[in-house]
Amino acid sequence: MEQQIIAGAGSCRQLRGYLRERGLQKLLLVCGGSYDRLRIREEIEASGAELVRFSGFAPNPRYEDVCEGTALFRRAGCDGILAVGGGSAIDVAKCVKLYSKMDPGRSYLEQELSDTGVPLIAVPTTAGTGSESTHFAVIYFQGVKQSVTHDSILPDLAVLDPEALLGLPLYQKKSTMLDALCQAIESWWSVNATAESIGYARRAAEAIRDVWAAYIDGAEPDAAERMMLAANDAGRAINITQTTAPHAMSYKLTSLYGLPHGNAVAVCLPEVWGYMLAHPEKCTDVRGAGYLQGVFRDIAGALGQDSPQAAVDWFRRLMQTLEMRYPVAGSWPGEWREMVQAVNPTRLKNNPVALDEGALQELYERIVRHEA
Repeated sequence: MEQQIIAGAGSCRQLRGYLRERGLQKLLLVCGGSYDRLRIREEIEASGAELVRFSGFAPNPRYEDVCEGTALFRRAGCDGILAVGGGSAIDVAKCVKLYSKMDPGRSYLEQELSDTGVPLIAVPTTAGTGSESTHFAVIYFQGVKQSVTHDSILPDLAVLDPEALLGLPLYQKKSTMLDALCQAIESWWSVNATAESIGYARRAAEAIRDVWAAYIDGAEPDAAERMMLAANDAGRAINITQTTAPHAMSYKLTSLYGLPHGNAVAVCLPEVWGYMLAHPEKCTDVRGAGYLQGVFRDIAGALGQDSPQAAVDWFRRLMQTLEMRYPVAGSWPGEWREMVQAVNPTRLKNNPVALDEGALQELYERIVRHEA
């Protein structure tokens, strides 16, 4: 499916024309509590469609939350879905689309996925996940992460309006920006990387390198727009390649220690990166260790650094400058096995250097002890 993207300040005002063209009259509005404070709220509510609001989901959405949203979609007779929010809202909306025509008398997780044809529009309010341009979602069932993947959940329309970022809390700006940067880097070194995905990843990494300070400080009027476009590019990159070890390792840090997703990924990435530089003999990419070393050099260049190790050091300094959080060591020795076994093996297979249980434990220990 070819996705349509509308970008730029005030782009939410184009929703009315799009809805009229598609004949959409009643939308399930999937949004978080921040929706009421958004500058773009008036433009959305002036779109001409009736909006049936659903906000009953957790920051890490549960399967039960999606079931409630799906039931509301059916009960209200909606003919489309509008997601306004960060990755959680967009992921919920994607799953509601998939479940909307399934049998409600059986577990949705056990039924075959198919394209329901329900129009889905995504308006991201953070510059980070890129979820508005991916065909996968994450929800949790009984505390266990469920990856939902289907081509049809790529939103039909993504509206990248930087005015949606106005008023975003500072920590959330930092965390989501780091998520976008990590996605760009991981996609670039993924064993699934293609010329197209590397093009998106390079553009995202270079843009974030150039604009991150102005975006965080709010010093330049166009910084938010540039960051939103960069995050979208990073999302388009991982839509092709999916993520790798830092993302796979991050989920347990989020569930056990409450680290928000972007922050959790960002504490994992430099440790994984450093390990891969130290172990070229464990390369799993069929293009070979020489190819991978070239990729690491290219990533370093995109970040304005003269070597891969300098790029790792640059990333660590960025974390310090942003004053990002690290997990607090508790009863760690009894948790290593649980953490290691929770890592998604599919995401590990995307990683270009093999990580066995011993390597994962070593990396988790370095993260917790915050060893440079």
